[in-house]
Amino acid sequence: MTTPQAHQHHGEHTQAHHHPSPAQAVPRPDAQPAAEGTVYTCPMHPEIRQPAPGNCPKCGMTLEPVLSALDEGEDPELKDFRLRFWWTLPLTVVATLIAMFAVRWREGGLPGQSWLELVLTTPVVLWAGWPFFVRGWRSVRRRSPNMWTLIGLGVFAAFAYSVLATLVPGAFPDSFRGHGGRIGVYFEAAAVIVSLTLLGQILELKARSQTSAAIKSLLGLAPKTARRIAADGAEEDVPIAHVHPGDVLRIRPGEKVPVDGEVTEGESAVDESMLTGEPLPVSKRPGDKVIGATINTSGSLVMRSERVGAQTMLSQIVQMVAQAQRSRAPMQRLADVVAGYFVVAVVLVAVLTLAAWGLWGPQPSWVYGFINAVAVLIIACPCALGLATPMSIMAATGRAATQGILFRDAAAIEGLRKVDTLIVDKTGTLTEGKPAFHSVAPAPGFAGDEVLRLAASLDQGSEHPLAHAIVAHARSAGLALARPESFESASGIGVRGRVEGRSLALGNTALMEGEGVDWQPLATRAESLRSEGASAMYLAVDGRLAGVLAVADPVKASTMEAMEQLRAAGIEVIMATGDGVTTARSVAARLGIAEVHGEVKPRDKLDLVERLQAQGRIVGMAGDGINDAPALAKANVGIAMGTGTDVAINSAHLTLVRGDLRGIARARRISLDAVRNMRQNLGFAFIYNALGVPLAAGVLYPFTGLLLSPMIAALAMSLSSVSVVTNALRLRGAAAPAG
Repeated sequence: MTTPQAHQHHGEHTQAHHHPSPAQAVPRPDAQPAAEGTVYTCPMHPEIRQPAPGNCPKCGMTLEPVLSALDEGEDPELKDFRLRFWWTLPLTVVATLIAMFAVRWREGGLPGQSWLELVLTTPVVLWAGWPFFVRGWRSVRRRSPNMWTLIGLGVFAAFAYSVLATLVPGAFPDSFRGHGGRIGVYFEAAAVIVSLTLLGQILELKARSQTSAAIKSLLGLAPKTARRIAADGAEEDVPIAHVHPGDVLRIRPGEKVPVDGEVTEGESAVDESMLTGEPLPVSKRPGDKVIGATINTSGSLVMRSERVGAQTMLSQIVQMVAQAQRSRAPMQRLADVVAGYFVVAVVLVAVLTLAAWGLWGPQPSWVYGFINAVAVLIIACPCALGLATPMSIMAATGRAATQGILFRDAAAIEGLRKVDTLIVDKTGTLTEGKPAFHSVAPAPGFAGDEVLRLAASLDQGSEHPLAHAIVAHARSAGLALARPESFESASGIGVRGRVEGRSLALGNTALMEGEGVDWQPLATRAESLRSEGASAMYLAVDGRLAGVLAVADPVKASTMEAMEQLRAAGIEVIMATGDGVTTARSVAARLGIAEVHGEVKPRDKLDLVERLQAQGRIVGMAGDGINDAPALAKANVGIAMGTGTDVAINSAHLTLVRGDLRGIARARRISLDAVRNMRQNLGFAFIYNALGVPLAAGVLYPFTGLLLSPMIAALAMSLSSVSVVTNALRLRGAAAPAG
């Protein structure tokens, strides 16, 4: 619970990064020593952070770790509340039975009944309910009224009134006396409220602990050891914490990849489903990247470690999920504004209830007024209101993480469902981002394999990605490559050199003209290849045209399905790429994208986003490169491919670990489900309080003769919070869209 002023300066993009002074939070007397580096925060107020356990100064809730530990024990607060509940429950039951049935046995009750109830309920109220009084007093002292203000006030009023009625009954007027002249006491009401509140907190804490299940499952993926190969070839198993960048590691079949790195030897299929959601194992061979915590299924691999510890993809995923879970949704602002005035309004309603019943109610009027005022205080606890959106966000981000979708914050979850226009980069987003050999067209007098072999032999000296694609394809085709006798790179137009005594030139038309080679016989074929989205280059041997080779960046197998899903969702897709217009249009035509912008610079992408936003569109931007970062940051929702650069990922609001655009449809479904769940929770909390407070005040009494007991109000209050958390947990099991 917060006052309205508490959040007026928090913008939607700063919530997760705001770190108030540790002095803002209240240490618990029973707090255990915190693990080194552990940061604690409030489930309702993520801006509250401190390096040790304690209670939130705004709502009084117990702080919990921002990042759950895999081996953390049971919540100490849960253990404490359970102990208090079970040790005092028998006393509450006995006191309640006495209050309910004693008057039926004897008019005026049992002799010394009030004293007996005082003895039975004092441990319940003063020991089991002590945490409630402490938190309630802190809320008053800090001028931050919350649920504990109401609970503490209600229990204190019922218990203090009953103690006075027992110790000094003569101080009360006759209007407070019931049948037999005995002043009614409400020890059992105070005890039952404490017991039911404890029960509600126990159920809520157990349910809340399930929202961190996603992070714990991710942490559980990390392997504990790695098999390191020393310089002399000796192998040993070492703790994962002892692995350093550059170490050579062996991964045997069935073992987990220890850290992020690159395969240097062997071939195998690696199951990456636990991090990416991709059900099929991915083939790995020398030069391919592997991700820590994925599973090597078949062959043996040797890898060189590159990222260890907090730098691995698994660690970064865990950090992003934790950050998103602790961020505040824009929708919560309404709840904050309402809750800021709610507690004060409830106290006023309770005072008015007491006065109205005392002045105009039936006899004993002031007793009726007192009972109903306590019921108002108890039933109006705003805990359900405060938990409505945080629980939905935690459950939704956990579900998204298991599908390879990482939201940066709650605002991204809430905003994605509104996107109606999606700008996509081509290379690495629609396409693989890895050039692959397309085809070879030999000139008369040359064989295709010979053209490919000569070109690949020459390209062995080049670092260009297109050259790598030609060399890799030639080797996979089993062609025997010759070592180039000389090699020269002609910047921007191709390469020259000598192979097997012959002079070779490989490049574009400018290079051919510079070498005096007539390239026109294959010009039509080269342009045809470009229209298919490929890059074409000519090969000349001893001044004679030998053929044309094409390298293409293939469209991802999942892209066509992703386009269909996005169109079905009513999202217009626009391509913006730095590639040539002919190639861009070719790829767009295959994917059914109508609007294409080719040869664009980073500033052009940013301008496109701003222009569309000026038209009133809600713009999403999907990209993977440094050149996409400005547009990703400016878009309403920036979507980074997990296979892209760190700059792009850090600029985005959403990361797709697999780099698969189908993840956008999955993320949008999660966004829709999460917002629907938040609305359900907020709606339930508002309706609950809108109906509960008048009922507790006794508005139905003139018509039905029914009043709401403070004990029933306490039960309803506890169940309301539990129901909100339980409803949020439904998000964890919601089915993902096909694909």
